[in-house]
Amino acid sequence: MKRSWPDGETLYAALVEKDSKFEGIFVVGVKTTGIFCRPTCTARKPKRENVEFFASARDALLHGYRPCKLCTPLEPKGTAPGWLKPLLEEINNDPLIRLKDSDLRDRGLEPSRVRYWFKKHHQMTFQAYLRALRIGQAFGRIRHGEQVTGTAFDSGYESLSGFADQFKKTAGFSPRQSRERQIIATTRILTPLGPLLAGATAEGICLLEFVDRRMLETQLQRLSKLLNAECVPGFSKHFDKLNGQLQEYFAGKRKEFDVPLLLPGTPFQQRVWAGLRTIAYGSSRSYKEQAEAIGHSKAVRAVAKANGDNRVAIIIPCHRVIGADGELVGYGGGLWRKRYLLDLESGQKTLLGA
Repeated sequence: MKRSWPDGETLYAALVEKDSKFEGIFVVGVKTTGIFCRPTCTARKPKRENVEFFASARDALLHGYRPCKLCTPLEPKGTAPGWLKPLLEEINNDPLIRLKDSDLRDRGLEPSRVRYWFKKHHQMTFQAYLRALRIGQAFGRIRHGEQVTGTAFDSGYESLSGFADQFKKTAGFSPRQSRERQIIATTRILTPLGPLLAGATAEGICLLEFVDRRMLETQLQRLSKLLNAECVPGFSKHFDKLNGQLQEYFAGKRKEFDVPLLLPGTPFQQRVWAGLRTIAYGSSRSYKEQAEAIGHSKAVRAVAKANGDNRVAIIIPCHRVIGADGELVGYGGGLWRKRYLLDLESGQKTLLGA
């Protein structure tokens, strides 16, 4: 398989432009300060002759560089800052919690700072996030047989009408329809290649996409239509297992996943996705070979399209399909990520030029 890592000039241009597509692909060491940064660091950019590039933080550390305190390159992109972690832990322990601005100040937090972080990382305000968690919890209780009225008051609402209005605004349907409808709980999972958005129903994981993928919004809309469901930030019994297995995968300690999946699609799409899961860890196929493997040798383009419609990255390993000439083509998460995943699985350690 051909591997052509970008040259130093390309990497420097990515550094200057703070190109998020290169997150997880390289870190940069600054010779004049002795520190190393992630590609999107907001610090003043050094001159070209004063930098060298490394494929990982470990490589930079071994060359004597110290991690930047501003962009914290030892932590996955999107990691909550230390000042916010106690609040997130409190919310995880009590998803029904209600917190006003005064409550945040009592915890030593500036409300505008909290609001900004949630807008940046969850595309919603802090209060909208809390409301979504409460509605998600209420949905689960009603779906499992509890009465709407009791659930409303237990969730902290003072009136049934107020609860119903907020429920419908968030979930897209009324509380009394909960037994016939679904909610797709979503969460963010941090990885060396940037955050992944995970989605799950009671049956299993139905979504795993890099948050900066261009097709993400379209995929969410398709998934909502296929499952007759709305996506709402929340919790799922499947998320802990998914997160744990992904961390093991990126650490090189896991080759197969056994989290339950829910993959709505046409019979042809499902056959293609099942075929992808037969490509062994560390191996790859061309699109033609994949078409032949599922018994549709003349449907190469259709197979390629079904690959692109895959909504569960890494676990359904569409990154293992390459061009007939060995070139890396066609990956919604970006070719840099595809190259990283293939190198990870092959055990190949790639060092970047200065």
